[in-house]
Amino acid sequence: MTIDLRSDTITQPTPAMREAMFTAQLGDDVLGDDPTVNALEAKAAAMFGMEAALFCASGTMTNQLAIRTHTRPGDDVICDYLSHVYQYEGGGISVNALASASLAHGERGKLTPDLIRDYIYSPSDSHKPLSRLVVLENTVNKGGGCYYTVPEIAAIRHVCDEHGLLLHLDGARLFNALVETGEPTEAYGQLFDSISICLSKGLGCPVGSLLLGKAAMVRQARRYRKLMGGGWRQAGFLAAAGIYALDHHIDRLKIDHARARKIGAILEKLPEVEEILPIDTNIVIFRLPANLLAADYVAQLDSKGIRGVQFGKHLVRFVTHLDLTDEMITEMEKKMTLDSNR
Repeated sequence: MTIDLRSDTITQPTPAMREAMFTAQLGDDVLGDDPTVNALEAKAAAMFGMEAALFCASGTMTNQLAIRTHTRPGDDVICDYLSHVYQYEGGGISVNALASASLAHGERGKLTPDLIRDYIYSPSDSHKPLSRLVVLENTVNKGGGCYYTVPEIAAIRHVCDEHGLLLHLDGARLFNALVETGEPTEAYGQLFDSISICLSKGLGCPVGSLLLGKAAMVRQARRYRKLMGGGWRQAGFLAAAGIYALDHHIDRLKIDHARARKIGAILEKLPEVEEILPIDTNIVIFRLPANLLAADYVAQLDSKGIRGVQFGKHLVRFVTHLDLTDEMITEMEKKMTLDSNR
């Protein structure tokens, strides 16, 4: 038995999701006539009370399209140094948008109003780039799956409004946050200028992300998607998976969170685990002692059929997901505790 906890992106479509995909109505999305893609975009926009949505291949694409659309060359983007848009998108802020990034150091990757104020440049200072956009990530991947609440975001929105800044959300795991807080999706639509949501992580789709925003902004993003080679034709197969996931896979995220806490309880018993970040959603990050490299530990686990990822020199990450079972966690505990007790 292989217990794969590398990411929530490794899931396979469920039989019911596959059936929805196989029976999807198709058209040419580049020409705007794939009915299933259109239905997914309309559904997602309505969920958040936003004007329009754009279906894309990845969260990196939707984030980068948003940044490119919101900024002009030479502008500055404020984000946390742990953020996905800075750490994991290939330098896209500078390559795609020709913008710079001001990197705040928030607690577990979360920005605050005061932190943002510290990085806003005066528009009257010609030596500095123009601050244009703030990017939040919810939940924060490198922060161990921690999340913002609507009041926290509202305070950040207030700062953005004071200084004429736009606000984008990298919501790759937004639904993980929402099932914990119980907050409505519509509140997010009121606070952000654009939102990226991923369908291929906790929601279990094979591929796909959505960019939500005002109609004019999404029209421009669609042009940039084409420029990046992101137009696709009969994408309704994939869109059907997205519709199914939004209908059936959101509430079950609570199960992933409960299983993450079970894994945390296992790790607490292991002498080689020095620290575990607070487990808020479906991400478990833990620290090893200075004499044990994460790369070596991950290799040891892999040899026993437990797969994780190195997340720093002495950090390891596990992510729970749709394909993980309680039986796998029981087997994982046996393998890890047996090894530690030898």
